[in-house]
Amino acid sequence: MFWTSYFLAVLALILAWPVPVLLSRAQWPARSPFTAMVLWQAIALAGGLSMIGAMLVYGLEPTGDNLIAGLRSLAGMVFNNEPTTVLGFWHLFALSAAALLTAHLVFTLLLTYYKIERQRRRHRELLTLLASPSDDGPGTVVINHDSPVAYCLPGGARSVTVLSDGLMAALEPAELRAVLIHENAHLSQRHDLLLWAFAAWRQALPWFPTTRLAQTAVNSLIEMLADDVALRTESKGTLIKAIAIVSSGSSTPGPGGQPLSPRALSGVGAVVEGGSISATGGADSPRTTASRVSRLLSPEPPLATALRALVLATSALLLAVPTGLLIVPGMLG
Repeated sequence: MFWTSYFLAVLALILAWPVPVLLSRAQWPARSPFTAMVLWQAIALAGGLSMIGAMLVYGLEPTGDNLIAGLRSLAGMVFNNEPTTVLGFWHLFALSAAALLTAHLVFTLLLTYYKIERQRRRHRELLTLLASPSDDGPGTVVINHDSPVAYCLPGGARSVTVLSDGLMAALEPAELRAVLIHENAHLSQRHDLLLWAFAAWRQALPWFPTTRLAQTAVNSLIEMLADDVALRTESKGTLIKAIAIVSSGSSTPGPGGQPLSPRALSGVGAVVEGGSISATGGADSPRTTASRVSRLLSPEPPLATALRALVLATSALLLAVPTGLLIVPGMLG
């Protein structure tokens, strides 16, 4: 138990600082966005599990030889009024910190979801007043606005893609198809769930560099994934022009003609900056737009199969190590 707690603490520190910094500076994620997305999720989950696990294992060290035995002893102390003298001050402090951090993470996740859903509900009500059905297919509506704007509003069967009059006037038919395919990819691949999880993570631990770097990276990666779907049927030139046109749009109309940003209207960015699902532009940061265009203008070959397999195996190992240390009795002694 002693060595397990310290190993988990070291792993948590590594995943909280050097690993996300190095990954955020790497160039290969643009060559395999899906693989990079899996790795970011593994880092987030393994980091949180290691952080909580280190405190929990340390706090339970005097009560048993492994986590299960320690939890049983702790349950006896809580429910059967057994003596707690075996636990020192720092053990009680570690257990309290683990419980509070777990509760904080779960509460923030649920609160973020509630805020997102409330914002999306208000947005749908707004669209019923401002938007009209589009001829481009079911689930697509048009708002009367001169700026080129496109974004999607997730919601399962109620999902909708929003276009502006300005966008439809500025785009050629092929470019409009690229935008619609891009937005439909966001919806079909449920990118909103990824954004929700990383937005909640940043809200819960805003001082951790991992949360900021991960959210920025995930925002960029989901745009690349959607671009790749659009490229299956449309040319690179078409998509690049669509990105350039949509990125020039900065706001959509609100009640009384007041502007509402696509980031806020997406229902995620209203909670955390940069957490929106935009189209090929819209609420994207200039950095994200530039990286997408650069990736299309100077394409690099996809990551080799062996390297992708190595990254995926590393992701699995990141999750397996803290999990194994917590559930396998005496894994490190």
